[in-house]
Amino acid sequence: MTAAGSRRILVLGTANRKKGQELAGLLTPVELEIGLELKTLADLPAALQVAEEGGTFAENSVRKATEQARHLGRWVLADDSGLEVDALGGEPGVASARYGGPQASDAANNRLLLEKLAGVAPADRAARFVCHVTLADPSGTIRGESEASCRGRILLAPEGAGGFGYDPLFEIVEYHRSFGTLSPLVKSCLSHRARAVRAMIPRLGELAQSAAWDGPF
Repeated sequence: MTAAGSRRILVLGTANRKKGQELAGLLTPVELEIGLELKTLADLPAALQVAEEGGTFAENSVRKATEQARHLGRWVLADDSGLEVDALGGEPGVASARYGGPQASDAANNRLLLEKLAGVAPADRAARFVCHVTLADPSGTIRGESEASCRGRILLAPEGAGGFGYDPLFEIVEYHRSFGTLSPLVKSCLSHRARAVRAMIPRLGELAQSAAWDGPF
């Protein structure tokens, strides 16, 4: 819990370095405006390993935010996101990060996705990225939620080394470019995560500038 008058801490509910950097970049405006100090789970040795057993992005996001917030006694902003491919009935969905197995790398997940889409024409490879964001206070009470998506299609082969996860395979059709080839600045305008976080910023700013941030909880 943050004492009144001290710097407000917001924990980003991820230990993934690249995702943490992306979230921190998206939150820069509110971080600077209200003096937030951002931390990730990688900065907190006592952080929980929350099981992502929900059937939807919303369920997993809520679980990651509320359980971690109660455990750490901190405000936590957590997201759950993933890829849904129309031709695969919405796969990999909530299993996006572990599509190729519990410890699968991004490269392994991408290989499996391409294998499952072998023979599917480009016109039939429509997909969307989805992100659900949840903000929880130190008691584990949900203080805000948002969800957004970004539509595109899956390429026949990876393009670019930027981003993470399925970014090199996900093409923004209007740009004829994959997320893996777009700059972080452009991605921060278009991505599912960027849209969901932007929708949360007014609520986050409202709470952080009020007595609500300092409890009691």
